[in-house]
Amino acid sequence: MTAHRFRRPLLIIAASIAVFSLTSVGTVMAMAAHDAVAPGWITSTALYGLPLAFLLMLFLVIMDVVARRRPPEPQER
Repeated sequence: MTAHRFRRPLLIIAASIAVFSLTSVGTVMAMAAHDAVAPGWITSTALYGLPLAFLLMLFLVIMDVVARRRPPEPQER
């Protein structure tokens, strides 16, 4: 399972990818409105960034659900 220390960095990475991808979508739309063609890396980021961010966030949600359903471990003293 995913250790607790990896959840926050994965969340930050997923959110960053989503924001960057949405910015790329806006750039592609703005360039298309001005009859220009966006570079390939911007188009690829727009096409593949949001699904990647969605899958990362779905993974985090599933890991949280699994962690909540797991019985608590006995505390060591």
